[in-house]
Amino acid sequence: MAERKRPREPSPEAEDRNQNPYSPGSYLNLTSPPPPSDTDDIEVEENLIEDDITDVSEEDGENLYPSDFERDYEERPELDKYDSDNIDDENHEELDISIRRNLEKMMDERDARGTGHTATDYLLDTSNYLQEKTKRRRRKVPEVIQQQDDVPQIGEFDEESDDDDYEGMNNDELTDVKATSVSEWIKNPAVQKGIMRQFRNFIRKYTKDGKSVYWPQIEELTKDQLQSLEVSYMHLESDKPVLARFLKKSPVEILQIFDEVATDVILKKHPHYEELNKEIHVRITSYPILYTLRDLRHTHLNTLVRVSGVVTRRTGVFPQLKFVKYNCLKCGGVLGPYTQDIQSEIKLNHCSYCQSKGPFSLNTEQTMYSDYQKITMQETPGTIPAGRLPRHREVILLCDLIDSVKPGDEIEITGIYRNNFDVSLNIKNGFPVFATVIEANYIVKREDLFSTYKMTDEDREQLKKLAEDPKIAQKIYKSIAPSIYGHEDIKRAIALSLFGGVSKNIQDKHRLRGDINILMLGDPGTAKSQFLKYVEKTASRAVYTSGRGSSSVGLTASVKKDTITREWTLEGGAFVLADNGVCLIDEFDKMEDKDRVSIHEAMEQQTISISKAGINSTLNARCAVIAAANPIGGRYNTSKPFSDNVELTEPILSRFDVLCVVKDTVDPTIDEILANFVVESHVRSHPDFKDEDYDFFVQQDNRSVIPQDLLRKYIIYAKQIKPQLTNLDEHMISDLYSKLRREAQNGGIPITVRYLESMLRLAEAHARMHLRNYTNKTDVEIAIDVVLQSFFDSQKFSISNRLKRQFAKYINKAKEESELLIHILNDMVREKVQLQKASNVHRTGNIHISVSELIEQVSI
Repeated sequence: MAERKRPREPSPEAEDRNQNPYSPGSYLNLTSPPPPSDTDDIEVEENLIEDDITDVSEEDGENLYPSDFERDYEERPELDKYDSDNIDDENHEELDISIRRNLEKMMDERDARGTGHTATDYLLDTSNYLQEKTKRRRRKVPEVIQQQDDVPQIGEFDEESDDDDYEGMNNDELTDVKATSVSEWIKNPAVQKGIMRQFRNFIRKYTKDGKSVYWPQIEELTKDQLQSLEVSYMHLESDKPVLARFLKKSPVEILQIFDEVATDVILKKHPHYEELNKEIHVRITSYPILYTLRDLRHTHLNTLVRVSGVVTRRTGVFPQLKFVKYNCLKCGGVLGPYTQDIQSEIKLNHCSYCQSKGPFSLNTEQTMYSDYQKITMQETPGTIPAGRLPRHREVILLCDLIDSVKPGDEIEITGIYRNNFDVSLNIKNGFPVFATVIEANYIVKREDLFSTYKMTDEDREQLKKLAEDPKIAQKIYKSIAPSIYGHEDIKRAIALSLFGGVSKNIQDKHRLRGDINILMLGDPGTAKSQFLKYVEKTASRAVYTSGRGSSSVGLTASVKKDTITREWTLEGGAFVLADNGVCLIDEFDKMEDKDRVSIHEAMEQQTISISKAGINSTLNARCAVIAAANPIGGRYNTSKPFSDNVELTEPILSRFDVLCVVKDTVDPTIDEILANFVVESHVRSHPDFKDEDYDFFVQQDNRSVIPQDLLRKYIIYAKQIKPQLTNLDEHMISDLYSKLRREAQNGGIPITVRYLESMLRLAEAHARMHLRNYTNKTDVEIAIDVVLQSFFDSQKFSISNRLKRQFAKYINKAKEESELLIHILNDMVREKVQLQKASNVHRTGNIHISVSELIEQVSI
């Protein structure tokens, strides 16, 4: 057994240090008592102690203990006094022991949050406490003054009110970007946590007019099981300008953080919502800057942009890799997951298990996919500069944006302008070229801006109040192209076509169209094209085309090979793009016969059947057709029937519900009024026009004209109503139909059962115009009057006058007594003016008609 040695005696230097705690080399904490020394009971093996330190060389260094260092510990009574303003000398009641324990527990949890240490651990380990204290950030206390009654009691704190759980930078520190770019700055974990905390507070606390903005949206989102939370950029810029600036310059990283925070907030409120939707996507709305497709340059790459255009093409839905896993075929190990983006392809160099270089195969079971779709967006026709061709861009749709738009939609997209390497472009051009795409974040359709779900309660009340006016139909007629004088019959027909009838599907087997087709035939210079342009601007969805520049496939559909999948796909034409809208065709008579035949099915059955390249498909073309044509020889000949004045066959004529003949007749009185109206219209259109400076000959009642935006909303709101046919005088309708069939044998257009259906559609449209759920007698009378006027215009001049007298009882029923009196009075004034001109009598400017003359004329 080894011989035990006596313990070593302390050296004089050690004794000196024990006696003087301020001596150099003292290791004791001045605020703590010296630890007990048990060196007398410790036996140390001699071979574990090295006494020889002669080989250790000492270098001269800075003297940390100068001779006068004890002056720092001299007593100074003036410094031992405390400021009386900051001392709390009030007496407080002693807390109950249970409340005190709860408070101490809360403070321990607060101090240990994020570190894993309690207050006791810090007391036992001083070094750890000092390290954690230096690492821990000082939390900013919100300057909120609350009443004492509003303070929650112990145990009543709601986790939703704890907004500062995230550690990270505050607003001022986020603003001070200490990196070469915003993207590099956002990659800092502390910056990411600060952004998460800022956006979390924004979602929870942003209010408008004293009401929370985004909490109701979250409740609606969970109720409707949606995946998108719409956040206004204007709200974000006003409340969190730093986040708005970061979002504009680096949207990829910021949107990922926003999605994570939105998902976390919703899952804390509704924990089981993860079973329905695992991810919530933040959609940025109300972005202030709107670009055109030709304005995008390299400076916009990887930034947030907002562009507008028309969708011309849409691909199918493909699965896109999101999180990829691979199998090593040598060792069978599973590698990943790896995040896949649209910029580059993931390539593995070696296996982390067996260190081999492959081969690797895709693990299709554990790999996660997302939906992917690509659309082609083209510039809006009205925004293309003169002499330029329309430009287009490809747009990528992901997640719940799939199938949100279709070809023909005029849309606005807020997204990220990105680039990717395109091999085909480099082979063609011979130098590095990147193809640009837009990754969509938010999409809004032009027709949705006026949709019913976008209307507020104030809008609905305004529209209902407008419908209560008994003269609403006359106001709508005057509001159709108010810059065009006269043509009341055309304005009435266009108004009825915009409202439309009710489509019917009999037992899901036979479908009856509800759209009203109109053909305008007339002399040049009678504003036919202007009517079409007005409808294009007023209808919620409209496609304008010209007969000479359109082919059969351009009007219906074409078959093309997809550039991505190399498969044959369908591209819709004008009728398909105008689905649930209006298709406007100018110069209808200039179309080729083979092209005109292709739209027969689209105008009646409202479908387009395709059987080409192994594709058998049927496309919907549920749209109204408003066409304009010129007569043979340039002018309409009233001595010939309608069919002899236009190069259109009877099958295509029978598909139009209303035929409007526009004649340029010579009437000095009307010509004078028309000339004054045109001049005054140009004067009024000047930007510096002032109404009090002019005394117009033609006084316009602008109070009866409905603004175009309000009229568009009214039409969209009225189309939600589906009136039922009631109060029909079946005997009168059948008698009228039989008489029209008999008179049609003498010439004009053929009367078929389609004209009977046209009466019913026109009656439903007139009921919709008044927001009624049922048709009445007035609706039927107006419909009959429109059909009869169309029939009269298609006849010769001599036959037309005879038919007007024969069917006078049906026409007079449709007109009010005041309208009839005004019509008779205008005829009498016109006769008086012509007599004055023929007798060379000096014109006084006033025409006098006695009441007895008016009564005598009315009695006739």
